[in-house]
Amino acid sequence: MAVRITVRVTPRSSRESIEAGTGGVLSVRVTAPPDDGKANAAVCKVVAGALGVPKSAVSVVRGHTARTKTLEVAGVTEADVERLLAR
Repeated sequence: MAVRITVRVTPRSSRESIEAGTGGVLSVRVTAPPDDGKANAAVCKVVAGALGVPKSAVSVVRGHTARTKTLEVAGVTEADVERLLAR
């Protein structure tokens, strides 16, 4: 089972965090720069940590070079993602 979620990424932030954005989109801040996929890897790591899954369970499926990305997370349910949005 895999769930797809949409995130809005802010690279080069002063701290890493996840916040509920507008329209069910997560706002993810990462300290990594958007060079050579470093920000994408950091986003996967932060989301995986928040959902309690391994980094390998999270992948970018759309928006590799854009700020708005679609992530696919294996091993979680829609309810798990809803709890993350409710924080």
